[in-house]
Amino acid sequence: MDTRERIKKGFSKLPKEEKLKLIANYFENPGEVVRLLKSYWHADAKKQQLFDEFSENTITNFFIPYGISPNVNINGKNYIVPMVIEESSVVAAASAAAKFWGERGGFHAEVVDVRKVGQVHFGWSGDKEQLFALFPEIEQRLLADTDGMTEKMRKRGGGILGMRLIDYTAQIPDYYQIRVEFDTGDAMGANFINSVLEQFGHSLQDFFAEQSDLPKEQRKVEIIMTILSNNTPDCRVRVWVECPVEQLDGIDENLSGAEYAKKFKKAVDIAHIDVDRATTHNKGIYNGIDAVVIATGNDFRAVEAAGHTFASRNGRYESLSSVTIEDGVFHFELEVPMALGTVGGLTSLHPLAKKTLELLGNPTAPELMTIAATMGLANNFSAVRSLTTKGIQAGHMKMHLNNILNQLNATEEQKRQAHEYFKDKTVSFAAVEKFLEGLRK
Repeated sequence: MDTRERIKKGFSKLPKEEKLKLIANYFENPGEVVRLLKSYWHADAKKQQLFDEFSENTITNFFIPYGISPNVNINGKNYIVPMVIEESSVVAAASAAAKFWGERGGFHAEVVDVRKVGQVHFGWSGDKEQLFALFPEIEQRLLADTDGMTEKMRKRGGGILGMRLIDYTAQIPDYYQIRVEFDTGDAMGANFINSVLEQFGHSLQDFFAEQSDLPKEQRKVEIIMTILSNNTPDCRVRVWVECPVEQLDGIDENLSGAEYAKKFKKAVDIAHIDVDRATTHNKGIYNGIDAVVIATGNDFRAVEAAGHTFASRNGRYESLSSVTIEDGVFHFELEVPMALGTVGGLTSLHPLAKKTLELLGNPTAPELMTIAATMGLANNFSAVRSLTTKGIQAGHMKMHLNNILNQLNATEEQKRQAHEYFKDKTVSFAAVEKFLEGLRK
Protein backbone atom coordinates (compact mmCIF):
# COMPACT_ATOMS: atom_id res chain seq x y z
CA MET A 1 0.00 0.00 0.00
CA ASP A 2 1.49 3.37 -1.02
CA THR A 3 1.77 6.44 1.21
CA ARG A 4 -1.44 8.11 0.03
CA GLU A 5 -3.49 4.95 0.54
CA ARG A 6 -2.08 4.46 4.04
CA ILE A 7 -3.02 8.05 4.94
CA LYS A 8 -6.52 7.57 3.54
CA LYS A 9 -7.12 4.32 5.42
CA GLY A 10 -6.45 4.04 9.13
CA PHE A 11 -3.99 6.91 9.57
CA SER A 12 -5.38 7.73 13.03
CA LYS A 13 -4.71 4.17 14.22
CA LEU A 14 -1.01 4.23 13.32
CA PRO A 15 1.73 4.78 15.94
CA LYS A 16 3.08 8.32 16.10
CA GLU A 17 6.40 7.37 14.51
CA GLU A 18 4.61 5.81 11.54
CA LYS A 19 2.42 8.89 11.09
CA LEU A 20 5.51 11.09 11.11
CA LYS A 21 7.31 8.98 8.50
CA LEU A 22 4.28 8.90 6.21
CA ILE A 23 3.90 12.69 6.32
CA ALA A 24 7.64 13.15 5.77
CA ASN A 25 7.35 11.29 2.46
CA TYR A 26 5.49 14.29 1.04
CA PHE A 27 8.71 16.33 1.23
CA GLU A 28 11.82 16.27 -0.93
CA ASN A 29 14.03 15.18 1.97
CA PRO A 30 11.98 12.92 4.28
CA GLY A 31 14.87 12.18 6.63
CA GLU A 32 15.54 15.87 7.22
CA VAL A 33 11.84 16.52 7.86
CA VAL A 34 11.66 13.69 10.40
CA ARG A 35 14.70 15.08 12.23
CA LEU A 36 13.25 18.59 12.20
CA LEU A 37 9.84 17.60 13.55
CA LYS A 38 11.36 15.32 16.17
CA SER A 39 13.59 18.16 17.36
CA TYR A 40 10.43 19.86 18.68
CA TRP A 41 9.35 16.87 20.76
CA HIS A 42 9.57 17.45 24.50
CA ALA A 43 12.60 15.81 26.14
CA ASP A 44 10.34 14.57 28.94
CA ALA A 45 8.44 11.59 27.46
CA LYS A 46 5.57 11.93 29.96
CA LYS A 47 5.03 15.57 29.09
CA GLN A 48 5.16 14.77 25.39
CA GLN A 49 2.55 12.07 25.86
CA LEU A 50 0.37 14.63 27.65
CA PHE A 51 0.70 17.05 24.72
CA ASP A 52 0.00 14.26 22.23
CA GLU A 53 -3.27 13.49 23.99
CA PHE A 54 -4.53 17.08 23.82
CA SER A 55 -5.45 16.54 20.18
CA GLU A 56 -5.56 13.87 17.47
CA ASN A 57 -2.95 12.68 14.96
CA THR A 58 -0.18 14.62 16.69
CA ILE A 59 3.26 14.29 15.12
CA THR A 60 5.14 17.19 16.78
CA ASN A 61 4.75 20.41 18.76
CA PHE A 62 4.40 23.92 17.32
CA PHE A 63 6.18 26.51 19.46
CA ILE A 64 4.78 30.00 20.07
CA PRO A 65 6.66 32.59 22.17
CA TYR A 66 5.61 32.98 25.81
CA GLY A 67 6.24 36.60 26.79
CA ILE A 68 5.65 38.78 29.85
CA SER A 69 3.98 42.15 30.27
CA PRO A 70 5.05 43.36 33.73
CA ASN A 71 3.51 45.96 36.03
CA VAL A 72 -0.07 45.88 34.78
CA ASN A 73 -2.16 47.76 37.34
CA ILE A 74 -5.83 46.70 37.43
CA ASN A 75 -8.12 48.03 40.14
CA GLY A 76 -5.09 48.97 42.21
CA LYS A 77 -3.48 45.52 41.98
CA ASN A 78 -0.28 44.87 40.05
CA TYR A 79 -0.07 41.84 37.77
CA ILE A 80 2.70 40.17 35.81
CA VAL A 81 0.80 39.01 32.73
CA PRO A 82 2.03 36.14 30.54
CA MET A 83 1.13 36.48 26.85
CA VAL A 84 1.42 33.74 24.23
CA ILE A 85 1.59 35.23 20.73
CA GLU A 86 3.86 35.12 17.68
CA GLU A 87 3.15 38.61 16.34
CA SER A 88 5.89 41.17 16.75
CA SER A 89 5.26 44.17 19.02
CA VAL A 90 2.09 42.92 20.77
CA VAL A 91 3.79 42.28 24.12
CA ALA A 92 5.79 45.49 23.76
CA ALA A 93 2.63 47.45 22.95
CA ALA A 94 0.79 46.02 25.96
CA SER A 95 3.73 46.77 28.23
CA ALA A 96 4.04 50.34 26.95
CA ALA A 97 0.33 50.98 27.52
CA ALA A 98 0.53 49.43 30.99
CA LYS A 99 3.40 51.76 31.88
CA PHE A 100 1.60 54.80 30.45
CA TRP A 101 -1.66 54.15 32.30
CA GLY A 102 0.08 52.91 35.42
CA GLU A 103 1.27 56.48 35.88
CA ARG A 104 -2.32 57.75 35.43
CA GLY A 105 -4.28 55.61 37.86
CA GLY A 106 -4.02 52.25 36.10
CA PHE A 107 -6.78 50.24 34.47
CA HIS A 108 -10.23 49.91 35.99
CA ALA A 109 -12.37 46.83 35.38
CA GLU A 110 -15.62 45.22 36.41
CA VAL A 111 -17.41 42.03 35.46
CA VAL A 112 -20.90 42.90 34.25
CA ASP A 113 -22.29 39.35 34.46
CA VAL A 114 -21.20 35.71 34.18
CA ARG A 115 -24.25 34.04 32.62
CA LYS A 116 -23.62 31.52 29.84
CA VAL A 117 -26.11 30.02 27.42
CA GLY A 118 -27.06 26.52 26.34
CA GLN A 119 -29.74 25.43 23.89
CA VAL A 120 -32.02 22.46 23.33
CA HIS A 121 -33.18 22.58 19.71
CA PHE A 122 -36.22 20.38 19.14
CA GLY A 123 -39.16 19.73 16.88
CA TRP A 124 -42.76 19.08 18.02
CA SER A 125 -45.90 18.97 15.88
CA GLY A 126 -48.57 19.78 18.48
CA ASP A 127 -50.38 22.98 19.41
CA LYS A 128 -47.97 25.69 20.49
CA GLU A 129 -50.31 27.08 23.15
CA GLN A 130 -50.46 23.65 24.73
CA LEU A 131 -46.66 23.42 24.64
CA PHE A 132 -46.30 26.74 26.45
CA ALA A 133 -48.92 25.66 28.98
CA LEU A 134 -46.92 22.48 29.65
CA PHE A 135 -43.58 24.26 29.89
CA PRO A 136 -43.60 24.98 33.66
CA GLU A 137 -44.09 21.25 34.22
CA ILE A 138 -41.40 20.45 31.64
CA GLU A 139 -38.97 22.82 33.37
CA GLN A 140 -39.44 21.10 36.71
CA ARG A 141 -38.88 17.70 35.08
CA LEU A 142 -35.64 18.86 33.43
CA LEU A 143 -34.33 20.30 36.70
CA ALA A 144 -35.24 17.18 38.65
CA ASP A 145 -33.59 14.85 36.14
CA THR A 146 -30.31 16.82 36.27
CA ASP A 147 -30.30 17.46 40.01
CA GLY A 148 -27.42 15.06 40.60
CA MET A 149 -25.40 16.49 37.72
CA THR A 150 -25.69 20.08 38.96
CA GLU A 151 -25.32 19.43 42.71
CA LYS A 152 -21.58 20.16 42.94
CA MET A 153 -21.86 23.24 40.74
CA ARG A 154 -24.73 24.54 42.89
CA LYS A 155 -22.65 24.05 46.03
CA ARG A 156 -20.01 26.28 44.44
CA GLY A 157 -22.60 28.98 43.85
CA GLY A 158 -23.35 28.18 40.22
CA GLY A 159 -25.70 25.92 38.31
CA ILE A 160 -28.79 26.51 36.19
CA LEU A 161 -30.06 30.08 36.51
CA GLY A 162 -33.21 29.73 34.45
CA MET A 163 -34.68 28.62 31.14
CA ARG A 164 -37.32 29.73 28.66
CA LEU A 165 -39.13 28.31 25.68
CA ILE A 166 -38.72 30.10 22.34
CA ASP A 167 -41.08 29.66 19.40
CA TYR A 168 -39.33 29.59 16.01
CA THR A 169 -42.16 27.95 14.08
CA ALA A 170 -42.62 31.05 11.92
CA GLN A 171 -39.09 30.52 10.57
CA ILE A 172 -38.92 26.69 10.59
CA PRO A 173 -42.08 24.56 10.92
CA ASP A 174 -42.45 22.79 14.30
CA TYR A 175 -39.10 24.14 15.55
CA TYR A 176 -38.70 25.29 19.17
CA GLN A 177 -35.79 26.00 21.44
CA ILE A 178 -35.25 25.81 25.17
CA ARG A 179 -32.71 28.49 26.06
CA VAL A 180 -30.93 27.77 29.33
CA GLU A 181 -28.73 30.13 31.35
CA PHE A 182 -25.87 28.81 33.48
CA ASP A 183 -23.34 30.03 36.01
CA THR A 184 -20.34 27.70 35.87
CA GLY A 185 -18.22 29.39 38.54
CA ASP A 186 -14.49 29.24 37.86
CA ALA A 187 -14.91 26.62 35.13
CA MET A 188 -15.42 27.62 31.51
CA GLY A 189 -18.09 24.95 31.78
CA ALA A 190 -18.51 23.68 28.21
CA ASN A 191 -18.52 20.01 29.16
CA PHE A 192 -20.79 20.62 32.14
CA ILE A 193 -23.28 22.60 30.07
CA ASN A 194 -23.30 20.11 27.21
CA SER A 195 -23.80 17.15 29.56
CA VAL A 196 -26.76 18.86 31.23
CA LEU A 197 -28.27 19.77 27.86
CA GLU A 198 -27.98 16.25 26.52
CA GLN A 199 -29.85 14.98 29.57
CA PHE A 200 -32.47 17.68 28.98
CA GLY A 201 -32.97 16.23 25.52
CA HIS A 202 -33.57 12.72 26.87
CA SER A 203 -35.86 14.03 29.61
CA LEU A 204 -37.90 16.07 27.15
CA GLN A 205 -38.50 12.99 25.03
CA ASP A 206 -39.44 10.94 28.10
CA PHE A 207 -41.82 13.65 29.29
CA PHE A 208 -43.82 13.66 26.08
CA ALA A 209 -43.76 9.87 25.78
CA GLU A 210 -45.55 9.77 29.15
CA GLN A 211 -48.34 12.21 28.13
CA SER A 212 -51.12 9.67 27.55
CA ASP A 213 -53.74 12.38 26.98
CA LEU A 214 -51.89 13.62 23.86
CA PRO A 215 -52.42 12.10 20.41
CA LYS A 216 -49.86 9.40 19.67
CA GLU A 217 -48.00 11.45 17.04
CA GLN A 218 -47.59 14.31 19.54
CA ARG A 219 -45.88 12.11 22.11
CA LYS A 220 -42.75 12.17 20.02
CA VAL A 221 -40.19 14.97 20.21
CA GLU A 222 -37.39 15.30 17.69
CA ILE A 223 -34.19 16.38 19.45
CA ILE A 224 -32.34 18.17 16.68
CA MET A 225 -29.29 19.03 18.79
CA THR A 226 -28.28 20.10 22.29
CA ILE A 227 -25.27 22.40 22.60
CA LEU A 228 -23.88 25.39 24.46
CA SER A 229 -23.70 28.70 22.64
CA ASN A 230 -20.43 30.61 22.34
CA ASN A 231 -22.51 33.76 22.11
CA THR A 232 -22.24 35.04 25.68
CA PRO A 233 -23.51 38.65 25.70
CA ASP A 234 -24.43 38.32 29.37
CA CYS A 235 -21.03 36.97 30.36
CA ARG A 236 -18.99 40.10 29.78
CA VAL A 237 -16.45 42.45 31.27
CA ARG A 238 -15.89 46.20 31.10
CA VAL A 239 -12.45 47.80 31.41
CA TRP A 240 -11.48 51.45 31.09
CA VAL A 241 -8.81 54.09 31.60
CA GLU A 242 -9.29 57.79 32.15
CA CYS A 243 -7.37 60.93 32.93
CA PRO A 244 -7.59 64.72 32.53
CA VAL A 245 -6.79 65.59 28.92
CA GLU A 246 -3.76 67.58 30.12
CA GLN A 247 -2.13 64.29 31.06
CA LEU A 248 -2.06 63.41 27.36
CA ASP A 249 0.32 66.30 26.66
CA GLY A 250 3.43 65.14 24.82
CA ILE A 251 1.92 62.14 23.01
CA ASP A 252 1.91 64.22 19.82
CA GLU A 253 4.50 66.98 19.82
CA ASN A 254 2.33 69.05 17.49
CA LEU A 255 -0.85 68.85 19.58
CA SER A 256 -1.87 69.66 23.13
CA GLY A 257 -3.32 66.88 25.25
CA ALA A 258 -6.84 68.22 24.68
CA GLU A 259 -6.31 68.36 20.92
CA TYR A 260 -4.80 64.90 20.85
CA ALA A 261 -7.71 63.47 22.86
CA LYS A 262 -10.09 64.69 20.15
CA LYS A 263 -7.93 63.16 17.41
CA PHE A 264 -7.76 59.84 19.26
CA LYS A 265 -11.55 59.89 19.70
CA LYS A 266 -12.06 60.48 15.97
CA ALA A 267 -9.88 57.47 15.18
CA VAL A 268 -11.99 55.24 17.43
CA ASP A 269 -15.24 56.78 16.17
CA ILE A 270 -14.24 55.83 12.61
CA ALA A 271 -14.20 52.19 13.72
CA HIS A 272 -17.82 52.61 14.81
CA ILE A 273 -19.02 53.66 11.35
CA ASP A 274 -16.63 51.89 8.95
CA VAL A 275 -16.62 48.08 8.96
CA ASP A 276 -13.22 47.83 7.23
CA ARG A 277 -11.58 49.86 9.96
CA ALA A 278 -13.61 48.13 12.69
CA THR A 279 -12.33 44.72 11.61
CA THR A 280 -8.69 45.74 11.96
CA HIS A 281 -9.40 47.79 15.08
CA ASN A 282 -10.99 44.81 16.85
CA LYS A 283 -8.27 42.46 15.61
CA GLY A 284 -5.83 44.63 17.54
CA ILE A 285 -7.96 44.25 20.66
CA TYR A 286 -7.84 40.47 20.30
CA ASN A 287 -4.06 40.57 19.91
CA GLY A 288 -4.00 41.28 23.63
CA ILE A 289 -6.99 39.21 24.71
CA ASP A 290 -6.03 36.08 22.76
CA ALA A 291 -2.48 36.13 24.09
CA VAL A 292 -3.77 35.83 27.67
CA VAL A 293 -6.52 33.36 26.75
CA ILE A 294 -4.00 31.03 25.08
CA ALA A 295 -1.49 31.37 27.92
CA THR A 296 -4.14 30.20 30.40
CA GLY A 297 -5.27 27.23 28.30
CA ASN A 298 -8.65 28.73 27.41
CA ASP A 299 -10.49 28.69 24.08
CA PHE A 300 -9.56 31.81 22.12
CA ARG A 301 -11.80 30.85 19.16
CA ALA A 302 -14.87 30.87 21.41
CA VAL A 303 -13.85 34.18 22.98
CA GLU A 304 -13.33 35.80 19.57
CA ALA A 305 -16.58 34.42 18.13
CA ALA A 306 -18.55 35.92 21.03
CA GLY A 307 -16.76 39.23 20.65
CA HIS A 308 -17.41 39.56 16.94
CA THR A 309 -21.08 38.73 17.47
CA PHE A 310 -21.21 41.39 20.21
CA ALA A 311 -19.56 43.89 17.86
CA SER A 312 -22.53 43.38 15.51
CA ARG A 313 -25.24 43.83 18.13
CA ASN A 314 -26.41 47.18 16.71
CA GLY A 315 -27.04 45.75 13.24
CA ARG A 316 -23.59 46.46 11.83
CA TYR A 317 -20.06 45.39 12.76
CA GLU A 318 -18.33 48.12 14.77
CA SER A 319 -15.63 48.90 17.32
CA LEU A 320 -15.67 47.10 20.65
CA SER A 321 -13.97 50.09 22.31
CA SER A 322 -15.21 53.66 22.68
CA VAL A 323 -14.03 57.09 23.77
CA THR A 324 -15.77 59.92 25.57
CA ILE A 325 -14.39 63.35 26.50
CA GLU A 326 -16.48 65.11 29.12
CA ASP A 327 -15.56 67.97 31.46
CA GLY A 328 -11.94 67.74 30.34
CA VAL A 329 -11.63 64.01 31.14
CA PHE A 330 -10.53 61.49 28.52
CA HIS A 331 -12.27 58.10 29.00
CA PHE A 332 -11.31 55.06 26.89
CA GLU A 333 -13.38 51.92 27.44
CA LEU A 334 -13.76 48.35 26.23
CA GLU A 335 -16.78 46.16 26.90
CA VAL A 336 -16.55 42.61 25.63
CA PRO A 337 -18.11 39.18 26.28
CA MET A 338 -15.70 36.56 27.54
CA ALA A 339 -16.29 33.08 28.94
CA LEU A 340 -13.11 31.89 30.67
CA GLY A 341 -12.22 29.24 33.19
CA THR A 342 -9.47 28.76 35.76
CA VAL A 343 -10.25 25.14 36.62
CA GLY A 344 -10.78 22.11 34.40
CA GLY A 345 -9.75 21.49 30.80
CA LEU A 346 -6.30 22.58 29.62
CA THR A 347 -6.09 25.11 32.46
CA SER A 348 -5.55 22.11 34.76
CA LEU A 349 -3.63 19.88 32.33
CA HIS A 350 -1.15 22.08 30.48
CA PRO A 351 1.94 22.68 32.68
CA LEU A 352 2.46 26.24 31.44
CA ALA A 353 -1.23 27.11 31.72
CA LYS A 354 -1.07 26.14 35.38
CA LYS A 355 2.09 28.24 35.88
CA THR A 356 0.45 31.17 34.08
CA LEU A 357 -2.44 31.12 36.54
CA GLU A 358 -0.02 30.84 39.42
CA LEU A 359 1.96 33.84 38.15
CA LEU A 360 -1.31 35.78 37.93
CA GLY A 361 -2.01 34.98 41.57
CA ASN A 362 -4.44 32.10 40.90
CA PRO A 363 -7.31 34.39 39.87
CA THR A 364 -10.96 33.47 39.85
CA ALA A 365 -12.60 33.22 36.43
CA PRO A 366 -14.14 36.73 36.76
CA GLU A 367 -10.74 38.16 37.73
CA LEU A 368 -9.13 36.45 34.73
CA MET A 369 -11.80 38.06 32.53
CA THR A 370 -10.68 41.49 33.75
CA ILE A 371 -7.01 40.68 33.09
CA ALA A 372 -7.58 39.45 29.54
CA ALA A 373 -9.86 42.37 28.68
CA THR A 374 -7.31 44.81 30.10
CA MET A 375 -4.62 43.49 27.77
CA GLY A 376 -7.08 43.95 24.91
CA LEU A 377 -7.63 47.60 25.81
CA ALA A 378 -3.89 48.08 26.37
CA ASN A 379 -3.06 46.85 22.86
CA ASN A 380 -5.90 48.88 21.39
CA PHE A 381 -4.60 52.03 23.03
CA SER A 382 -1.04 51.47 21.80
CA ALA A 383 -2.21 50.70 18.27
CA VAL A 384 -4.43 53.78 17.98
CA ARG A 385 -1.73 55.95 19.57
CA SER A 386 0.80 54.75 16.98
CA LEU A 387 -1.62 55.19 14.10
CA THR A 388 -2.47 58.75 15.12
CA THR A 389 1.14 59.85 15.69
CA LYS A 390 4.19 58.29 14.00
CA GLY A 391 2.34 55.47 12.22
CA ILE A 392 2.23 51.83 13.17
CA GLN A 393 4.98 50.53 10.86
CA ALA A 394 7.85 52.34 12.54
CA GLY A 395 7.53 50.49 15.83
CA HIS A 396 6.22 47.27 14.31
CA MET A 397 9.04 46.94 11.80
CA LYS A 398 11.67 47.66 14.46
CA MET A 399 10.28 44.70 16.37
CA HIS A 400 10.09 42.72 13.13
CA LEU A 401 13.77 43.36 12.35
CA ASN A 402 14.88 40.17 14.09
CA ASN A 403 12.45 38.10 12.04
CA ILE A 404 13.81 39.59 8.81
CA LEU A 405 17.41 38.99 9.89
CA ASN A 406 16.67 35.39 10.76
CA GLN A 407 14.89 34.88 7.46
CA LEU A 408 18.00 36.18 5.69
CA ASN A 409 20.29 33.91 7.78
CA ALA A 410 22.20 36.78 9.37
CA THR A 411 25.04 35.94 11.76
CA GLU A 412 25.05 37.26 15.33
CA GLU A 413 27.58 39.95 14.36
CA GLN A 414 25.50 40.96 11.35
CA LYS A 415 22.42 41.20 13.58
CA ARG A 416 24.30 43.46 15.99
CA GLN A 417 25.40 45.75 13.17
CA ALA A 418 21.92 45.78 11.66
CA HIS A 419 20.29 46.82 14.93
CA GLU A 420 22.80 49.64 15.26
CA TYR A 421 22.33 50.76 11.67
CA PHE A 422 18.51 50.78 11.74
CA LYS A 423 18.20 52.71 15.02
CA ASP A 424 17.24 55.86 13.10
CA LYS A 425 16.19 54.38 9.75
CA THR A 426 13.06 52.84 8.30
CA VAL A 427 13.02 49.06 8.46
CA SER A 428 11.82 47.10 5.44
CA PHE A 429 12.70 43.69 4.04
CA ALA A 430 14.38 45.27 1.01
CA ALA A 431 16.40 47.70 3.13
CA VAL A 432 17.61 44.94 5.47
CA GLU A 433 18.47 42.68 2.53
CA LYS A 434 20.49 45.45 0.88
CA PHE A 435 22.29 46.21 4.17
CA LEU A 436 23.29 42.55 4.62
CA GLU A 437 24.48 42.33 1.02
CA GLY A 438 26.77 45.26 1.71
CA LEU A 439 28.16 43.61 4.84
CA ARG A 440 28.72 40.29 3.11
CA LYS A 441 30.64 41.88 0.25
